[in-house]
Amino acid sequence: MQLRAIVNTPSVFWTQDEAALCASLACGVGGLDSIEAERRIAQFGPNSDVTGKRVGVLSAALRRLLEPLCLILLVAAGVSIATGDEAGGTIIVAILVFSIGLDTFQEGRAAKAAELLRQSVALKAEVKRDGIFRTVPVESVVPGDIVRVRAGDIVPADGRILQAIGFTANEAALTGEPYPVEKRPGAVDSHNAADASNALFRGAVAQTGEATALVVATGRSTLFGTAAFALAEAEQASSFQRDLHAFGLMVARLIIALIVLILAAHVLFGRPVLQSLMFAVALAVGLTPELLPMITTVTLSRGALRMAQRKVIVKRLTSIHDLGAMTVLCTDKTGTLTSARITLAQSLDGAGNPDTRPVRLGGISAVLAGDRGALDAALIAACGDVAGWTLIGRQPFDFNRRVGAVVADGPEGRVLICKGAPESVLALCNSTRASGRVSTLGATERAAALARVQMLADQGLRAVAVATRPWNGQPHDPQPADEAELVYQGLCVFSDPPKATSAAAIARLAACGVQVKILSGDDPVVVKRLAGQVGLNVPTVLMGAEVGRLDDQALALRARTVHAFGRLTPDQKARLVRALRTSGDIVGYLGDGINDAPALKAADVGLSVEGATGVAQAAADMILLAPDLEVVADGVEEGRRTFVNILKYVRMGASSNFGNMLSMAAASLFLPFLPMLPIQILLNNLIYDVSEIGIPFDTVRREAIAEPQIWDGAALLRFTLVMGPLSSAFDLLTFAALRLIFDADPDTFRTAWFVESMATQILVIFLIRTNGWPWNNRPHPLLTVSSLGALTVAMILPFSTPGAWFGFAPLSLPLAACIGLLVAIYLAAAEVLKRLAVRPRPPGRFGA
Repeated sequence: MQLRAIVNTPSVFWTQDEAALCASLACGVGGLDSIEAERRIAQFGPNSDVTGKRVGVLSAALRRLLEPLCLILLVAAGVSIATGDEAGGTIIVAILVFSIGLDTFQEGRAAKAAELLRQSVALKAEVKRDGIFRTVPVESVVPGDIVRVRAGDIVPADGRILQAIGFTANEAALTGEPYPVEKRPGAVDSHNAADASNALFRGAVAQTGEATALVVATGRSTLFGTAAFALAEAEQASSFQRDLHAFGLMVARLIIALIVLILAAHVLFGRPVLQSLMFAVALAVGLTPELLPMITTVTLSRGALRMAQRKVIVKRLTSIHDLGAMTVLCTDKTGTLTSARITLAQSLDGAGNPDTRPVRLGGISAVLAGDRGALDAALIAACGDVAGWTLIGRQPFDFNRRVGAVVADGPEGRVLICKGAPESVLALCNSTRASGRVSTLGATERAAALARVQMLADQGLRAVAVATRPWNGQPHDPQPADEAELVYQGLCVFSDPPKATSAAAIARLAACGVQVKILSGDDPVVVKRLAGQVGLNVPTVLMGAEVGRLDDQALALRARTVHAFGRLTPDQKARLVRALRTSGDIVGYLGDGINDAPALKAADVGLSVEGATGVAQAAADMILLAPDLEVVADGVEEGRRTFVNILKYVRMGASSNFGNMLSMAAASLFLPFLPMLPIQILLNNLIYDVSEIGIPFDTVRREAIAEPQIWDGAALLRFTLVMGPLSSAFDLLTFAALRLIFDADPDTFRTAWFVESMATQILVIFLIRTNGWPWNNRPHPLLTVSSLGALTVAMILPFSTPGAWFGFAPLSLPLAACIGLLVAIYLAAAEVLKRLAVRPRPPGRFGA
């Protein structure tokens, strides 16, 4: 039981001493025998259990089919076929198949993410079994094993270092730390993985040296496995999916209530039950937004194509809406706000003055010694040509003394060049070079140099000191005793600089109503400095240890007011994202490392970049081909444009259908005949839907995408309750004119109302598609063609031979003129009243 406890709580193992760990793991530092290893595999499972169950295609399709809106449309298709409208029913079914099929095609992202995760870890590991080191499959590594890791290896499991010789590891993808981390035995008090200098973590890459470690956690119990477990969890419904679900439930309730009320009223008035039932069901079908799945899918697909032109690949279509609705963007630091490439920031002489000599000497040392660490690569890139220098001898970097040295022969003669940690190099010096002159290095100068290093560290910069002396001895590798009486040449200062576009992009996002928060595993000092460089006002950086002490409610409050976080673990990043979502924000997360995967999964919309780890890319909803926040800002605007066009269909359809059904329900109670036959109702609805198929391509006003766009049920209801009854009022005026002035027979009555209904429904599209004057915001040509084309069909049909099949009769010229006049008055009234229907919206609410 004690063994199980330590394996299931790996986040604290580096704070315990070796004896306590060995006791907890029931092992020694000599490794396991083969029999015990097999027993532990049976107990804890293989070191690869990071995948989740894959959701089947049929299961995914069935889950979507059971959504309220899909069920309503299935019933509508059945009713259409039962009433003789086989074409309409078939179209509805085809729309459902198309929409569900495209959505289901997006399924399997979690399975793909887990598979990429499995491929990114070591396939083989070197463990000590039966007293000797041997190579085994990584799946065979168990808690209690002793593993050996060398330069270039991928760490196979989480473990506590027992021995290390010049060992460094790249943990950028796990902790966000861009510099290679030195690892060595010893005690660590911090509970943050980024501070665990005595621990190895699965998935990290050994850069230099060699280390042996006691395996403490494998599989899902590792820091790496935590990310995998998050990816294997079932996806939560997105903001857009929740809104559509709520809309579907609302439509379902309205339909059921309408059927019951109309059927009861008709029976009460003595109408035939079967005819009343068919009429009520036809009215109910008329309320259903049949084309909503198609309009949604086509609009989102068009948005995805437009975003691809802006260098954004969309993996989950509904995430386009979520990006437009986003109110908070949480971003990792390394590789997103910064370039994730260590570069030389400054080269300073012994007095802190700019001087190229330290970087040139440091570069010569790195080139001749063959050093290939991140800092050495930056030195080599910055030092220029080192032709004329040859290697005489070298002393590899000693991680205990924190100094390395070379003897080089070149234009200045033979020179011993030492570079390393400033405090270590300064201790070897007795003089300093500043402004081209060499002077004694006294206590005052030494203290000033160390204070300068601390000042640079406070700015988030890393410094390497360089010192030299002439080499007068015989050619041989320098020894520690040779590293004395050196001349302190100065400092090479390094940084992971912010991208040139980060500040402008953050300002642009702020102008769009999107807050940016930095969630990093890096040092808080570095995070605060970066925040200032990219234009964020960050008086406080909340550390991971403080986040861990807050409960969920307190964290939600703090997360709203704090804009930068440092030393976060992967699960703390995900917890912060969830806390912000709990507060009502629509949260995006931008990250590129394995440590970002849980947060990418937890966010409403996960964003990654082209150069990110495969795991982060697979966990994300969108991938930015240009690793630039400007691309995110472009995507936000496109997401808002897409959502506004979807909302146009919902708003137009809901108000128009509601008005028509209200008119028919009222008229059916007082007329001696049905105001419109069931098949005519379905035809009316179908033609109107066809008129709107150009909406995905429609233009959108600039001010409509200036703020986050979210579904506002109250605004939609207000619009429906204003514009729907307006339509019904003119329908009732039409009824009165037809009965009192023209004494129309049933066929003429139905034809005249069909023509009036189609004209008002379709022409009002050009008015209510925008909140402003329609001539100031012209529709897209495709919308114009689809709408006017559908109107032309509706106007011609009653006067054609096929019109008789639907029960239509030709209209007299005076009657047609009367209908035209009513339509004109209705359009004028709609233009006036739409401003009441669409009141000025509060921040974060939709507008068109």
